Order: sequence, then structure tokens, then C-alpha cells
Amino acid sequence: MSGDRVGAAPRKAEDPTLRAYRLWFEHTRKCDDCKRVRQASAGCEDGRALWGTYRLACVGHSAMDGTSTTTETPREPS
Repeated sequence: MSGDRVGAAPRKAEDPTLRAYRLWFEHTRKCDDCKRVRQASAGCEDGRALWGTYRLACVGHSAMDGTSTTTETPREPS
């Protein structure tokens, strides 16, 4: 082991859904406007945008799993 350096372990990629939620959560802990509300949709503009990103990540994640989040029944072709 002459001069061999041990490299850092490679970082795992963070799940996009968890990352979006973490960013929104960290924002709400710091933002005075978002701290005072009970719903994400009632927060500040940045908070609402972060929540929207999280919602889109959830929909995209479930679409990749093959599960559906819609309650509509498929239409018959005409």
C-alpha cells in the first residue's frame, strides 16, 4: 500500500420525490409565511412552487411504477 489513497464512497442518488419533499420541508422550517399556514397551498410563492414540484415528482414516480393516481375510468374508443 505505497501511496494508495482510499477514495470516498460514491454517493447514492437521492430519489427525486424525497429530494423535492426535503427541499419543501427545509423551506417551510425557515420561511415565516409558510410556518403560519396549515396547508402548503396557502404558503408563500416559493413554498407553493416547491410543493408543486413535489406533487409532480409524486405523479411522475407513480407513473414509472405503473400505478395510476387518477380515478377516471378509461374511455372506449369511438
